[in-house]
Amino acid sequence: MYNKVLEQIKEAQTIIIHRHVRPDGDALGSQLGLKEAIKLTFPKKEVYAVGDETPRYAFMGEMDIIDDNKYNNALVFVLDSSEQALISDERYKLGKLIIKIDHHVPKESFGDIELVDDTCESCSGLVAILIDETKMKLNEYGAKCLFTGIVTDSGRFRYDSTTSQTFITASKLLKYGFNISEIYNNLYLDTLEMVKLRAQFTLKFKLTDKNVAYIKTTQEELKEMGVDLFSISRNMVNTMSGIKGIDIWVNFTEDENGNVVSEIRSSKYNINPIAVKYGGGGHKAASGATLKNFEEAEKMLQELNDLIKED
Repeated sequence: MYNKVLEQIKEAQTIIIHRHVRPDGDALGSQLGLKEAIKLTFPKKEVYAVGDETPRYAFMGEMDIIDDNKYNNALVFVLDSSEQALISDERYKLGKLIIKIDHHVPKESFGDIELVDDTCESCSGLVAILIDETKMKLNEYGAKCLFTGIVTDSGRFRYDSTTSQTFITASKLLKYGFNISEIYNNLYLDTLEMVKLRAQFTLKFKLTDKNVAYIKTTQEELKEMGVDLFSISRNMVNTMSGIKGIDIWVNFTEDENGNVVSEIRSSKYNINPIAVKYGGGGHKAASGATLKNFEEAEKMLQELNDLIKED
């Protein structure tokens, strides 16, 4: 499969790389790392990375702004997206051929070629393996992007998805000589304002009768705090993690359209089927979905509560 992907890269003159909306470190890391590898290996090709941006990961690089005509006969990659509804920039459909690379539990088949491995801790890890297997070139910047994606999606190598292959891949990337401390400082060194915000959310979470921890944040509260949705939905969910007796935790955050973004985590139970039921997806221990409103959030919370088994 790796060589099949490489053959398509060789044949295309224009390559455009997409990933999911509201990108996290893995989405951006895999996207920018793949772009850099293709540019280095095939310097005469036009290679673009497109999609929305997130301030938190601005240190990783910027997106390209391109016209629709660039998609004529273009090879399109879609990374880190289990379904088409999640893809940032719908123009991915305009390309000549689509290659999907993903590591989530399969939900929807799309693309002319699919490289999917839900045992891999991250899409960045899967892209790194692709680059290594096909002998594509890489440099310090590209390796740094891929390593950042692996770090974020493996929870700093602490999640159950971390395997021996994770460390083998990370070890190969480290040979390119980037500064690990710089990555960790960008990812995890908080401002005083963020520390105070985390303290506020630690005090905010509540528990169901079976100790499912949850936080609800309205759009009005977001505006009052002066922060973006991503800073709350993705960054505050783990204020409820690492607490004895709490095996499932979920963060509900209302967006500007009245929808509710849910981020679900668990240290013990498979919460993915519930996320899928509500139109989302992800992994056994980390999933998410966008819900219609807080009423639907209550239904999801009840189903998560029902997962908890009496010891």
